[in-house]
Amino acid sequence: MKAVRSFLQVFQSRKMAALLFLGFSSGLPRGLISQTLPSWLTVEKVDLEAIGYFGLVGSPYFLKFLWSPFLDRFVPPFLGRRRGWLAITQVALLIAIAIMSLQNPTQGLQLLAVNALLIAFLGATQDIAADAYRTDVLDTLEMGAGAGVFVLGYQVALSVAWVAFGLADSLTWPTVYLFISLLMLFGLFSAIFAPEPKTESPPESLDAAVVQPFLEFFSRKGQWKALLILVFIVLYKLGDALVNNMSTPFLLQTGFSQGNIGDIQGGMGILAKIVGTLSGGALLSKIGINRSLWVFGILQAVSNLAYFVLAQVGKDYSALVLTINIENFCAGLGTAAFVAFLMSLCNQQFSATQYALLSSLMTVSRDILAAPAGKLALITGWPNFFLISTIAALPGLLLLPVFAPWNAVLESADSEDQN
Repeated sequence: MKAVRSFLQVFQSRKMAALLFLGFSSGLPRGLISQTLPSWLTVEKVDLEAIGYFGLVGSPYFLKFLWSPFLDRFVPPFLGRRRGWLAITQVALLIAIAIMSLQNPTQGLQLLAVNALLIAFLGATQDIAADAYRTDVLDTLEMGAGAGVFVLGYQVALSVAWVAFGLADSLTWPTVYLFISLLMLFGLFSAIFAPEPKTESPPESLDAAVVQPFLEFFSRKGQWKALLILVFIVLYKLGDALVNNMSTPFLLQTGFSQGNIGDIQGGMGILAKIVGTLSGGALLSKIGINRSLWVFGILQAVSNLAYFVLAQVGKDYSALVLTINIENFCAGLGTAAFVAFLMSLCNQQFSATQYALLSSLMTVSRDILAAPAGKLALITGWPNFFLISTIAALPGLLLLPVFAPWNAVLESADSEDQN
């Protein structure tokens, strides 16, 4: 019992409660744009081509590093540099989401698209502030737990987006959007009452806020080591990205129904990922970030072999359940270590810009390097594809001895600055 209590103690703090609700408010606009909005347009019988183009309104989430220096440089007149920007964006999001209740897709899509783009921009800006706050407020060994709690809130918000879609059967869409807008109050209250992170003076100018994060990172790590870290960030989750891109087509071709896949992925799969992320965060506080990158990275790679086994077994419901749970749990472990590692690389003076830039590199493997996954699967066949996805995780792991040796303690950027 003492071991369990010690294991869970890392989550029992005011800052973790704040991160839970900040994660929720971060996931809410994202879920609205990626899930609720396309569903609404489909119900209203909007042309499928137009619905496809609506996916472009999510582009601010990929481009947020462009204006992240603004949040590092300027300090709102209330609640400090991080919580002040959180409160501003959350109030703006509440209003922007509420305005969605005035839209009518059948009468005009342009205003709806502008409204949705505004929500995406504000949501991405909220993410910049939330990531910076999380980076600044957490101690090094709390970073994995903080990542896990934040992801938990985020996943709950995505689930709420689906619940809102279900509510539209009995309520009007304007009522649904008003309901979603009011849920932003959870994030606003958490920003107001969250503990204040350690303060660092902002950059002296906007030019400095743009340039200095790069110079500081490369001077602190050294040019070659910094470059290898950036390569590692791109490669660490490549194997996982390959599987994520092709898991649903594989399962459908194996003979599983959309209902089977949706029920397990949307239920047990999400739960397994949340449990994996929370467990990874708690374990990280015991073994450190370095060893977590090794252990969880290896498990993340090996979990792809569960799909290899399923490809051999074929249509077997029990094997499907086991495969999805193993892969999602291990992916959650890897996420906890990876997010904690990214936070540890940031200097608090530039954490908004540095985290936005580093996290944008994560999308390279997910959206670019994993793009040919379908052609690769077509050429090799499913069993060999999943073996290749496991091998694809090795280059990232092979870089770990350079900057995260097993027996060394990884220090935060601010600790390095003090040395």
